[in-house]
Amino acid sequence: MKTKLKKFIEYYLIFCIYALIGWLYEVLWMRFVVSPHKWINRGVLIGPFLPIYGFGMLLLYVLLWKTMQRKHPITNINYRLIALTTFTTFIYTTIVEYTTPKIYNVIDYFKNYGLGLIIINIVVFTIVSIIISKSKDKELKNYNLTVILIFLAIWIIATVIEYLSHFVMDKYFHIILWDYTKDFLNVNKRINWDASRNFAIGGTFLSYIVQPFINKLLKILKENQKTNIALILGIPMIFDFVLHVILKII
Repeated sequence: MKTKLKKFIEYYLIFCIYALIGWLYEVLWMRFVVSPHKWINRGVLIGPFLPIYGFGMLLLYVLLWKTMQRKHPITNINYRLIALTTFTTFIYTTIVEYTTPKIYNVIDYFKNYGLGLIIINIVVFTIVSIIISKSKDKELKNYNLTVILIFLAIWIIATVIEYLSHFVMDKYFHIILWDYTKDFLNVNKRINWDASRNFAIGGTFLSYIVQPFINKLLKILKENQKTNIALILGIPMIFDFVLHVILKII
């Protein structure tokens, strides 16, 4: 079997696994977290797949897997600046969300809390930088910031994917699967703080915990087994997509 075909099949299986995980996450979220707490098929397909999660996690894997294997020491000022800004902004904005009246607009957020965010970032960066420069602890100086940098990358990529997915579904298929109009820090009702944050947390967890397990599983499976599984999953999914998205029969 040609190398490109082998790689395509592996990528497709990764896509299917995460499309299924995404579907389970959305269905359980609607049932147990979000009112009216009902079992709802969250997606445009009849089958238990949400392609946006499959494409999203596959894209993250292709773009970030090699970066995850590298070390990004805290002594590097650029890594330190990005990582600390990400961490501080995450904590600060989450506190603002749960301790102040709802702010729906990003511009209003920066008008009211932007200065505080800048100050806290400068303070944290300065303190940590002083500690790093004064410390003789080798473990501290070699502290690896990769997971925080990956977290930020996933946050950005997932947010862009969600925005574009909503835009395409709305403009071309006239389907609105989610509406963040009344949610904290939403942009055009397509994305919001909570969803992007949750995707970043979930994406980081899947990338570091689930993906290594999937890689081991793919190594165990023989090439013909991978092909058969891909066909079993792929043919019904294609029919599902054609009938219910393109032709809109149901």
